[in-house]
Amino acid sequence: MIKPQAIRRAILAAPFELDNKGEVPKPGTLFIPNAHRKALARDAVLVVGARGVGKSFWTAALSDDVLRTQIGSAVPELENAIVRVGYGAAPNIQAYPDRETFKLLLSQGHEAFYVWRAVILRWLAGHVGQAIPSGSWKETIGWVENNPEQYAQIIEAANARFAANGQFGLIVFDALDRTSNDWETMNSIVRDLLRNALWLRDLSRVQAKIFLRPDQMRRTDTSFVDASKLLATMVELAWSASDLHSMLWQRLINAPGEHGECLREFAGINAPQYDFFKPKGSTTNSDHQIWKLPHSFISQRPLFYALAGDKMGKDARRGVPYVWSVSHLADGHGWTSPRSFLAAIDMAAEDSEARYPDYEYALHYESLKRGVQKASKIRVDQVAEDDDWVPVVMNPLHGLNVPCEFSVITDAWQQAFPDGPGQITSSQVPPQHGESWDGIRGDLERLGILVTRMKDKRVDMPDLYRVGFGLGRKGGVAPRMG
Repeated sequence: MIKPQAIRRAILAAPFELDNKGEVPKPGTLFIPNAHRKALARDAVLVVGARGVGKSFWTAALSDDVLRTQIGSAVPELENAIVRVGYGAAPNIQAYPDRETFKLLLSQGHEAFYVWRAVILRWLAGHVGQAIPSGSWKETIGWVENNPEQYAQIIEAANARFAANGQFGLIVFDALDRTSNDWETMNSIVRDLLRNALWLRDLSRVQAKIFLRPDQMRRTDTSFVDASKLLATMVELAWSASDLHSMLWQRLINAPGEHGECLREFAGINAPQYDFFKPKGSTTNSDHQIWKLPHSFISQRPLFYALAGDKMGKDARRGVPYVWSVSHLADGHGWTSPRSFLAAIDMAAEDSEARYPDYEYALHYESLKRGVQKASKIRVDQVAEDDDWVPVVMNPLHGLNVPCEFSVITDAWQQAFPDGPGQITSSQVPPQHGESWDGIRGDLERLGILVTRMKDKRVDMPDLYRVGFGLGRKGGVAPRMG
């Protein structure tokens, strides 16, 4: 029998990657839920997903040769894909302009439509050996604006080259909220990107894939001709509880050395369920040995019982760890992100090792609660990076208990901002509807931070945010202190 201490140490050694900002994931962390296969397919141009569900993860994975080979085993049409990131979280000024360069180009009178055409041109011109001005983005865009016929010839030649080589060109766009700190400007930038994606859609071997947050998708103007053709390709990224637990075990069984052996034995994966991956055309002799979950792996619930027991306390009234660990990490829309789930499990293992070393299970139920605290802190920090106005309006609510009447919240806001919502500052995109407190409330609800309860119209907050922002709930996970 494997001791809980060994399992705990093995979990802590597993590749969790809790803070992916565009860096290439490790091969052993790749798990493709069935729902995501449709999103990764090349005909899915629009992919919409909330914060942390995998937009940047899939962008990084698609652009890496080894990982794309793995993806190709589940989505065969991507096996021979040539992928370029047309915009992403990681800076790459040769491939796409950053926020400040974008701002300068727009201020000089260049339309975002032609900025994106220049991004596409810099990628495809190299595939047909065509020299274009590339000393600066202003030069490239100027050439695009003044040479529409030559531009079309280069794009069509690249399409023909991909077809002749049995390849497919895919350009991926992510982190588009970083293109501008003004909502109207960002909306026009995204709209013009969609127009270019629609144009590429008519080519047989070149396609765009655009990852958007739901709030961006809602605000983007799609009234241009044939926009419905793009909207028909839209796929949402979502994770079920079963997906999240399978993703966890995919990472656990790929823990290094003896730790991976321990967790594979614990999970009952003793047969050689692994694959070797090597990027096509690679001249190295190094293969990547990746352990894969068997197709028959459907036993996450009893396995998690073996990890954490079947109670969130001394009796069953406080819930079951398998369900509790996912449901208490959901946002206001009911979505739980893999990053939040992994952060909670990682912290639960660390806390169990420190506080409950002799506990009969690897994960103590009190440690799972502290895992929610850590996941909440990580999510709150991520919100501050993307929407820095959110902590400004949430700080005055620290110490309140939810659910509560909305008047309790507005009283706290009015005391902190006596001159109204106009006092709320942001160095990034401001609240979309910051003209009133009701507008602020609506923006927070769209982000999944606040929820209006249907039965009594009181305002509630999911633990994922409540704990990190320091609000209380009777009988709930304690908020973080300090």
